[in-house]
Amino acid sequence: MSVVVKVENLSKQFRLGMLNRRTFFAGLRERFGAKKTDSSAPATDDFWALRDVSFEVNEGDVLGILGRNGAGKSTLLKILSQITAPTSGRVFLKGRVASLLEVGTGFHPDLTGRDNVFLNGAILGMTRREIAAKFDEIAEFSGVERFLDTPVKRYSSGMKVRLAFAVAAHLEPEILIIDEVLAVGDVAFQQKCIGKIGDVARNGRTVLFVSHNAAAVESLCTRGIVLEGGKVSFEGTQSQAITAYSTSYGAAAQSLADRPDRTGNGDARITSIELRDEEGRTLHHALSGKTLDLWFHYERHSERSYPNLNMRINVTTQLGAPVFTQSNHLTGHSFSTLPERGAFVCRIPRLPLPESTYRVDYALNSDYKHFDSLDRLLNALELHVERGDYFKTGQVAGIKTGVCLVDAQWRLELIP
Repeated sequence: MSVVVKVENLSKQFRLGMLNRRTFFAGLRERFGAKKTDSSAPATDDFWALRDVSFEVNEGDVLGILGRNGAGKSTLLKILSQITAPTSGRVFLKGRVASLLEVGTGFHPDLTGRDNVFLNGAILGMTRREIAAKFDEIAEFSGVERFLDTPVKRYSSGMKVRLAFAVAAHLEPEILIIDEVLAVGDVAFQQKCIGKIGDVARNGRTVLFVSHNAAAVESLCTRGIVLEGGKVSFEGTQSQAITAYSTSYGAAAQSLADRPDRTGNGDARITSIELRDEEGRTLHHALSGKTLDLWFHYERHSERSYPNLNMRINVTTQLGAPVFTQSNHLTGHSFSTLPERGAFVCRIPRLPLPESTYRVDYALNSDYKHFDSLDRLLNALELHVERGDYFKTGQVAGIKTGVCLVDAQWRLELIP
């Protein structure tokens, strides 16, 4: 495969203007005849959005670009789309580039949707005949056929996204660059777009894809990079990149030492809670469809033995609706011998929760029958779950459709 995108030591510096109050008022006083005062405060400050970024993308690759807000993702895509010039470094692009970075980018607001389709095609170097051959397909995919003769300035954000994506994906550029802008559309259209991106990739074209949708990245992409602080902190397969992104800012175990609202006799206490993946790496959030380990670190303050010790968790929605419960009693695991310090680890294979934030309550009881509480705490942890590829299809069910994901197999039976 030939290299179609090559980024070498790319850096981008922004100069942030700083207006000092003392300088401002000194200027006013001077203007009205007051004595000039000295102000040594700096007028500007430098910010590096990207610093020495290097990577290559081969023809037919679908590269997922991950990173937190402010990591430099959008700046990188703007440079690759030749909207912004780099401060230093070089970018080599082989072929026509179509980009979808912001709502309405590349559209002339006073032109109709129809005119903008032809304008965008011309910018990509296509002839009017080539654009016309694709026009009906673009119009049908966008779903805004009724408004194609209306000026784009009267379109809603969702309508602009629909038409912009349809144009970018159907005019057959060699390189397609897509930012998180797809999040503006409704869920059905997002799924439609993800399917189209898959078609584009299978036709051998190259896609650079920025998204927080881990399911889409895992399903569509072949490789991934993680940006952190304007630098590439990881490069590898898409699955490895998702794991690196999830663990790159993993929080230390959340301390519960200062929680005054706990109950129980205190013979043993949970001191902190930690999320880990199956490799033991600390996580900041969980991914649906991925194995999650919940570590409940404890300290024992009594010499008593508890042959029927029961560690139970309850997971609820933010509004308190029950989602599921789990305990060592339910799974048949005994903790009759309790060291002075340790951790109860609850492993949940293929976490069956859609993207949302959940509450985790726990209860450490001396006996599962009588519920004599050693330590109990409501809302002990906010569990943030990101969208993962639970069904291995790139399709994602949202929290509005239900509070759990259920694996299933479908078949069609012929009944005579």
